[in-house]
Amino acid sequence: MIDAETTALPFSRRVRERTASGHRSSESATFMSDLISGEGTRDDYIALVEQHYYVYEALETVQPAMRTNPTVAPFLSPALTRLPALEADLTHLLGDDWRTQISPLEVTRRYTARILQTAATWPAGYIAHHYTRYLGDLSGGQYIAKVMARRFGFDTNGIGFYLFDQIADPSAFKDTYRAQLDAVSWSEEERERVIDEVMVAYDLNTELFVALAEQRDAA
Repeated sequence: MIDAETTALPFSRRVRERTASGHRSSESATFMSDLISGEGTRDDYIALVEQHYYVYEALETVQPAMRTNPTVAPFLSPALTRLPALEADLTHLLGDDWRTQISPLEVTRRYTARILQTAATWPAGYIAHHYTRYLGDLSGGQYIAKVMARRFGFDTNGIGFYLFDQIADPSAFKDTYRAQLDAVSWSEEERERVIDEVMVAYDLNTELFVALAEQRDAA
């Protein structure tokens, strides 16, 4: 049951507070902690970029159609687009034939299928995935870029995914995004569903890190 004190909070704050555990679990996954601490390798980083490509392909190839939805459209800033940067990163990391060298993990297939399903049938759910990925990129992703640049000698090539060159002030951008989230006139039931879907996104992201660790350990 949702109490009055909870509903009085801005929706974006409710999302952050209610999904904090999922966010922490994703951030602390062994694969990512190894990569950040220095135990991960360049190949580990490349494996992550490969799977990100499929996730963002799902998120962004549906956006032209999603722009006709008045609720979704305000969130689809071109400044967030990551797919061209991922393609450039993979070209730098693997060569021009990178497409023949990569394939999605099973969890990545489930993750992308979930994104595509929400885009096709439940726009609010798509926003949940959009929020989880892009606001995370604008937060912790900036730190990851600095660590990878220092460890592997990247300048911009190889870490372009994390470099939002069209966003001068990431904090201000995130504030605007959260204000847009607060302004959506969803019912309380729909807001609860969106919060649940954000948790699904975090869980899938954590599962992806686990799968990447298993792939690394099996090599």
